[in-house]
Amino acid sequence: MAKPSNSSTSPSDDGRYRLLVDAITDYAIYMLDPTGRVTSWNPGARRFKGYEAAEIIGQSFTRFYSQADQEAGVPQRALATAAATGRFESEGWRVRKDGGRFWAHVVIDAIRDPTGQLIGFAKITCDLTERKIAQESLKRSEEQFRLLVQGVTDYAIYMLDRGGLVSSWNAGAQRIKGYLPDEIIGEHFSAFYTEHDRAAGEPQAALATAAAEGRFEKEGWRVRKDGARFWAHVVIDAIRDEEGAVIGYAKITRDITERRDAQRALDQARQALLQSQKLDAIGQLTGGVAHDFNNLLMAVMGSLELLKKRLPEDPKALALLENAVHGAQRGAALTQRMLAFARKQDLKLEGVDLPALVGGMTGLLERSLGPDIELTSRFPPGLPPVLTDANQLETVLLNLVVNARDAMPEGGRITIKAAEQTLGPASEVGLPAGAYVRLAVTDTGTGMDEDTLARAAEPFYTTKGVGKGTGLGLPMVYGLAEQSGGRLVLNSRPGHGTQVELWLRRADALAPPGAPETPPSAEDAWSRSLVVLAVDDDGLVLMNTVAMLEDLGHRAIPVCSGFEALQALGEHPVDLVITDHAMPQMTGLQLLEEIRARHPDLPIVLATGYAELPPGAGEDVPRLAKPYSQAQLARLLRGLTRARDPA
Repeated sequence: MAKPSNSSTSPSDDGRYRLLVDAITDYAIYMLDPTGRVTSWNPGARRFKGYEAAEIIGQSFTRFYSQADQEAGVPQRALATAAATGRFESEGWRVRKDGGRFWAHVVIDAIRDPTGQLIGFAKITCDLTERKIAQESLKRSEEQFRLLVQGVTDYAIYMLDRGGLVSSWNAGAQRIKGYLPDEIIGEHFSAFYTEHDRAAGEPQAALATAAAEGRFEKEGWRVRKDGARFWAHVVIDAIRDEEGAVIGYAKITRDITERRDAQRALDQARQALLQSQKLDAIGQLTGGVAHDFNNLLMAVMGSLELLKKRLPEDPKALALLENAVHGAQRGAALTQRMLAFARKQDLKLEGVDLPALVGGMTGLLERSLGPDIELTSRFPPGLPPVLTDANQLETVLLNLVVNARDAMPEGGRITIKAAEQTLGPASEVGLPAGAYVRLAVTDTGTGMDEDTLARAAEPFYTTKGVGKGTGLGLPMVYGLAEQSGGRLVLNSRPGHGTQVELWLRRADALAPPGAPETPPSAEDAWSRSLVVLAVDDDGLVLMNTVAMLEDLGHRAIPVCSGFEALQALGEHPVDLVITDHAMPQMTGLQLLEEIRARHPDLPIVLATGYAELPPGAGEDVPRLAKPYSQAQLARLLRGLTRARDPA
């Protein structure tokens, strides 16, 4: 029996092939005759296209195509291609029986007999609708993402290849960096770095970090196309292929120059606020200490003054007493400086002519400097007067000149100058808008570092040696400036000297010249003894005041509170009241109002060395500044009694 050839197929093979085709449901497998009519139909074809075998066998396969494809001759070209080349393959939309569309992958193979005659086509169709939908969705998503990236203008978003060359460029990159796409794509991204950063290898280090760690993030200066710098927040992410190899980088840059400037301004404002709060707290403490110290000095100085009158003529004892008085006077001067810093010192604010004031004390200043230091002053013509206390300003200038002298042990130059300045609503000095005069004392000395400069206005802080300074010179200047409605500004660098600026408000007019003070004469003797009500909650001060009044020949009625004073006024005839202000339960001003309501013609004196009175309060009340001497007390009493009774 002859062996069958390989080209023949046995009946059993045909049956197996049919069973195989009929078992496939994921592919439509069917036959077409040479004209395109369906000659077989498997379950997969029935599931995809919806036709039963009896409905479609003998019908043209063109009905699976859309009307547009039919009119365009797509089915015929498919068969022609398969007949000519042996195979046709494509993807496209096909139509089900119910009119629904699906995306199909189609393969058509030409079938020929052993003589090469075309006898039909084998057609395999796969439904790829889900994959097509996913691809379309991905494509739309990618397009949306591309449009999103291109539309972002607040961020520079672009790609780099492995070597750092720019490969894409969005609108934000163009706006922030200034380059058009065709100007920068293909160029190295190091062009955005400063020359210093390029020399330091910053661009390469950024890519190396991103490659090693997957991400690089930093802030720093970057350069625009026109050379301008901006402060940037930069993120670089490494992009890897499926095997993990770096194929490029995604780079996002944001211009945060405004945010950085705003943050720096906020930090400076916060630091200034903290410094102001710190100085205010120190001022409150210093003022309270100085107030209590004033009361102690009042008792010490008054007692020493009275004791001096009672001591016998003993030169040694008198020398010791004078030494004690001088020590107490130095303590009083110290408290005045403390009160000046705390802005608790009574000031006589008036229009002061700066050139005249400095000219009048130039001799004193030069005597304080020595031969190795040159002192010069420069004032523009027509400089307006300033609103301040002339006596305190003289003390301030003397302090500043002495400080400058101590900063120039090898000699140098000190310059006192002034200039008119008008400030707008938002000034760096921190003063309200208005007209000011800037008084500056400049030296060529050693200067101060930042830490010293930050603490220079703190009371008792000094860089001088032990016993060479109290640390209250600049604090006193600070207090005078603040209490005058101005500001103290310090500028200094090590090795470049120091400039102390005193900003003072411009005055409308100069103060009228005052009458010269004449010393008391024999005609100032008392015509009669006075009954004086002395009010003070400090027992030492009260005892001292009573002793001085009695030594002057007056009768004193001591009380420790405002309520006791009102009670005493109802029980005794009184010629005059001397009262402290800072007392518990009832202040001196409150007592004054009560007394005026009951005894409107009774003279009242406020004795205080502490400017704790509210603004504008008690301006018509005579003041006696603590610590005061017996002579000052006597002069005030004479003036009050003469004004009340000229005869």
